[in-house]
Amino acid sequence: MHLTKPCGSNSSSSSSSNNSNKGGAIANTFHSSKSSNKMARITRTISPQRHHIHQRSLPHTLLLAVAAIALLQLQHLESVSAQSMMTKNEPMFISRSETFKFITGETIVLPCEVANTDTYVVAWKRGIAILTAGSVKVTPDPRVRLVNGFNLQIREALPTDAGDYICQIATMDPREITHTVEILVPPRIHHISTGGHLQVKKGSSVRIECSATGNPMPNVTWSRKNNILPNGEEKLHSHVLSIENVDRHKGGVYICTANNRVGQPASSQVVLHVLYSPEIAVERPVVFSGEGHEAMLVCIVHGETQPEVIWFKDTMQLDTTERHIMETRGSRHTLIIRKVHPQDFGNYSCVAENQLGKARKTLQLSGKPNVAVFNSPPISQYKDRYNISWAVDSHSPIEEYKLSFRKLPQGHEVVGNAIDSQSSSSSLSSSQSSSSSSSQMYGSGLHSHHMGSNIGGVGGAGGVGMGSYAGYGNLMHWGRNDWRNVVLPAIPVSHHYSQGMSYMVRGLDPDQHYEATVQSRNRYGWSDLTNSFVFSTSSNDGPVDLSTFLNHGLSDNEMRDLSVTFYGSSAINRQKLGLLALSSATLILSLVLA
Repeated sequence: MHLTKPCGSNSSSSSSSNNSNKGGAIANTFHSSKSSNKMARITRTISPQRHHIHQRSLPHTLLLAVAAIALLQLQHLESVSAQSMMTKNEPMFISRSETFKFITGETIVLPCEVANTDTYVVAWKRGIAILTAGSVKVTPDPRVRLVNGFNLQIREALPTDAGDYICQIATMDPREITHTVEILVPPRIHHISTGGHLQVKKGSSVRIECSATGNPMPNVTWSRKNNILPNGEEKLHSHVLSIENVDRHKGGVYICTANNRVGQPASSQVVLHVLYSPEIAVERPVVFSGEGHEAMLVCIVHGETQPEVIWFKDTMQLDTTERHIMETRGSRHTLIIRKVHPQDFGNYSCVAENQLGKARKTLQLSGKPNVAVFNSPPISQYKDRYNISWAVDSHSPIEEYKLSFRKLPQGHEVVGNAIDSQSSSSSLSSSQSSSSSSSQMYGSGLHSHHMGSNIGGVGGAGGVGMGSYAGYGNLMHWGRNDWRNVVLPAIPVSHHYSQGMSYMVRGLDPDQHYEATVQSRNRYGWSDLTNSFVFSTSSNDGPVDLSTFLNHGLSDNEMRDLSVTFYGSSAINRQKLGLLALSSATLILSLVLA
């Protein structure tokens, strides 16, 4: 029995030894491979002690082989996953390169948003200068700092801040984006050649330069305060303003304006003073007045420097008296004559003098009548006659009128109630002088045939003088361009300021244009001649127009030779009532006679 156990024991030991050798070989094989630490740990864990291996350990060996194969596959998957993770987590920029525009004084913010940069340094550079590295500010400029991560901020932007800024990730192959900064500068005027004030003599030439800076470069324009430029334009697009042949009308305040649409436009002004001798303009060359009334003679005087003004009556210098008062308001110089005497009428002059020269202008104080104004309708209702009327202002009573009329020559264009021709006045003056005696005789003879006495004084209550004449008898026949003059005494004499007359012109041709002019005379002389007044005859006799008769106070259908001119609103109503009160028999008789 004891002999068997050793055999068995030996046999078992031999078997165990063989198994142990096999297990050791596998273990050595795994240990000699380029396995990981995990594999070594697993191998050591699975490997049995050589002296304790049982004959039934073969399944365990197969299990160990399967585990080794699974571990190799696991290592391969871990390697692929690590490579994939490294590719996914590379550093990158979220921001893109851009160009930014900022106005001086604003705060610059340049974006630099990045991802996956935990193990990398993000830096800002400008040229070769490093501004920041990571979260550390390198530049000593106190205006620079990082905000909200790696965004670069620069406060109070200056023109020198313009340029390229680089945000960089410090990888083996550096990655970067570039921002371009443009600084916009509002316009500024830094030079005007005249320094803001300029004095030049009349007739000189002026050149003014205006220089401006800014980004972008501003446009420069010239304008004139409360006026247009001497060239007639409102603005001049140029940095140079040139003015030729300067006079007082070209003086004033000139404004240079620079604008580049950044901020507010810049402007500067130049005051141009023109030095010139006095220049005088009279308000009215002829001032009409009457005895006992007040007269005002006005001279408008300009000069640089301010001139001194002296008044003269003919050649005698006037001093301030109780009746002669001299006033100055700005450039307006006035001589006031109170309670005009007959000896006050005549020529006056104002003399202005400054350091650059002297000037004189002459005025006239006249007691003569003003120029008459025609107030009759331009078209007659009848083909062979026309009642012409006019009014005139005169402080003294009108003594007589001189009426001149003629058929309008061919080729004269009628414009309103005037004619577009210079020949009328010249031919009028020549024909009047040659035919004055015959015309006045003709007029006197014609006036001897009027209906009763002159209708005068009807408008007296209304504060206006009035007269009437009606001519008839022999028909008038004259050459195509002949003028006819008629002198009409003002009977009765009116003492009203506004006075008037009407006259019936007969023997006219149908459907023709005529022109007329009139002068008035009072005790101080004849007035100036009126402009030509154009009237026309009708092609056929027309019906009675009572409204025209009442409104105008005259008509071609009046009672035969009755012709009345009405003036003054207070007199018109009484005159209308007087006309309406005429008996029907008188009105019918008048129409029959007409």
